[in-house]
Amino acid sequence: MQSELNLEGVERLPLSTFAEKAYLDYSMYVILDRALPHIGDGLKPVQRRIVYAMSELGLSALSKHKKSARTVGDVIGKYHPHGDSACYEAMVHMAQPFAFRYPVVDGQGNWGSQDDPKSFAAMRYTESRLTPFAAVLLSELAQGTVDWGLNFDASLEEPLVLPARLPNVLLNGATGIAVGMSTDVPPHNLREVVDACVLLLSKPRSTIADLCALIKGPDFPTGAEIISSPEDIRQIYETGTGSVRVRAGYQREDDAIIITELPHQSAGPKILEQIAAQMTAKKLPLVEDLRDESDHENPTRLVIIPRSRRVDVEALMAHLFATTDLERSVRVNFNVIGLDGRPGVRDLKSLLKEWLVFRTDVVERRLTYRLNKVKERLHVLKGLMKAFLNIDEVIAIIRKEDDPKPVLMKRFRLSDIQAEAILNLRLRNLARLEEIKIKGEQSELGKERKALETTLGSKARLKTLVKKELIADAERFGDERRTAIVDRPAAQALDETVLVASEPVTVVLSARGWARAAKGHEVDATALSYKAGDEFIAFACGRSNQQAVFLDSTGRAYSVAAHTLPSARGQGEPLSGKFNPPEGASFSGVALGDADDRVVLASGAGYGFLARLRDMHSRTRSGKRVLNVPAPTVALSPVAVPPGQEALWLAVVTNEGRLLIFPLEDVPELPRGKGQKLIGMPSKRVKAGEESLVAMALLNEEQSLRIVSGKRTMSLRQEDMERFEGDRGLRGALLPRGWRNVVQLSAEE
Repeated sequence: MQSELNLEGVERLPLSTFAEKAYLDYSMYVILDRALPHIGDGLKPVQRRIVYAMSELGLSALSKHKKSARTVGDVIGKYHPHGDSACYEAMVHMAQPFAFRYPVVDGQGNWGSQDDPKSFAAMRYTESRLTPFAAVLLSELAQGTVDWGLNFDASLEEPLVLPARLPNVLLNGATGIAVGMSTDVPPHNLREVVDACVLLLSKPRSTIADLCALIKGPDFPTGAEIISSPEDIRQIYETGTGSVRVRAGYQREDDAIIITELPHQSAGPKILEQIAAQMTAKKLPLVEDLRDESDHENPTRLVIIPRSRRVDVEALMAHLFATTDLERSVRVNFNVIGLDGRPGVRDLKSLLKEWLVFRTDVVERRLTYRLNKVKERLHVLKGLMKAFLNIDEVIAIIRKEDDPKPVLMKRFRLSDIQAEAILNLRLRNLARLEEIKIKGEQSELGKERKALETTLGSKARLKTLVKKELIADAERFGDERRTAIVDRPAAQALDETVLVASEPVTVVLSARGWARAAKGHEVDATALSYKAGDEFIAFACGRSNQQAVFLDSTGRAYSVAAHTLPSARGQGEPLSGKFNPPEGASFSGVALGDADDRVVLASGAGYGFLARLRDMHSRTRSGKRVLNVPAPTVALSPVAVPPGQEALWLAVVTNEGRLLIFPLEDVPELPRGKGQKLIGMPSKRVKAGEESLVAMALLNEEQSLRIVSGKRTMSLRQEDMERFEGDRGLRGALLPRGWRNVVQLSAEE
């Protein structure tokens, strides 16, 4: 029989309690030990451990490069028990000049490029050392300036934070995603940040507006332009969150546009792909060619060739800014771990003031450490002087006594440290000149002790020292701003009709709702090939950069760019794939023209009106109701009104052969609706199979009216049309027998 499980001595917890504690512990670990930077040195733990491990390996800026695998091995073996690839990637990030404003690692070999930051070589191939800027983080490490803690296996000690001489958290910035929070601190210019720190030291009550007069905004390593307004930037610094708009920099060379600076974390190949995709889709006819001429001398050189010299370069670039990564928003979130060990979002002033508290504490600890060392040395020198003044007696005691140390301590009132120093003297140091050196050293150290005690005893002097050191470091490592700040409005994409080449096209519609676009206006739409059981129903002439408007039998209008329709070399494509007409509806006609052009709309019930094409444009697949069509009749194909022509006549005909011709000016213009009566119908309600309006046409004073009935055609000259003329809404006159089954009306010269 199986024995029962013995749970004696095992802690028992409810699952909910255990899960909550485990999640919170993991969250705090990710927040504090992985994702967020410390306000003191601006580094995440893995970055701090890499820099410290490299300093321990002697990889200073003056040393030779060593294999990166050596550094990574030390880091993960001694301080950071995680994956080597993640550790190496963090190291690469600190070496990339397009990622860090002031790189900390000096890499030799392939360390990636701005186009592909992760294209770096394996760590067994690359070599590295620290940059001179790394001294800002490490130079005071051995001077008792920061706290130390045990590593993961308690076998070594590591610094909990590096004694940064400059606010690296702002200089190089940081990005990270923790649990429930993230950080996005953009890089800034060293000189501007130091100027702001000096201002806060001199005038602690300075406002964020005062600081913004010195810190204009982020300064990205890749340059480009910040186009956000000063008010927006100030708002970011006041709240600690927001975003800035960054735009690429370009210049003209002959007829070419050369992009030389890209927004932070943007890649040239991706931008070229975005532009090429627009060219392939025929949405960017203003561009003739693209080239990527980037190399070692010109890390960013993207060449755009406009189609002609007449192209408006400013408008073209504004369109590209709006539709590609040539302009993008960079998120800002000043969320860092503070001196109290807690993460929090800070405004610019709070962040700088807290860092100055950290820096002042580091300087104070450094001075205190040095003062203690000076005092210890003066104490030893005092004992050595006693020995030199009584050198013969000291030598005698050492030669005579088996254990001279306690005897010396008692005889000359020496401390243990002083006695040990005397016993460790070499014979060469017993010379007369050595006494002079000791006195000189005592004098120098005495002055230094006094200066240190004076500085430590005065907050003003301590503040002045911090200020001087900041200014000295700014002179050594500072440089000019790379990212210009220019207040510009956000770019707007060009209207599609402007981008598409304006070419004459003829849009053809079939009875089953298949549409296509043929180049030119000299197209015989009836002679094109159609699918079996399908036939021509309507066509419209216009330009390729105009909107084609399709009208269905229920009076709903649908629009699509004419240049997106398939070529007439094939049989087109069904409009049902572009639109969602009501069930049972069919397409009755098409119109093409400018937004202000007019068309005549009419239903089989004999009602109609003039409509502007702009009122028929729709952005949805379900279209837009324009014409109210009484059941069971259907909408007729729209008839385009030639722009600029006057004294036009509208001819309408019913299926009973009644023809009415009246002035077009009698037809009202409406945005939508049923319209007014065009031709009179029987007083009884129109039912299926009874009289209805079937065709209409526009003609001027010099044109004849062409009538198609079955396979026969007839032309009515001006004198023949007089008996059919009348006022709008009349019944009209009957056509001759045999011509009453009219299927089409049109004007002809």
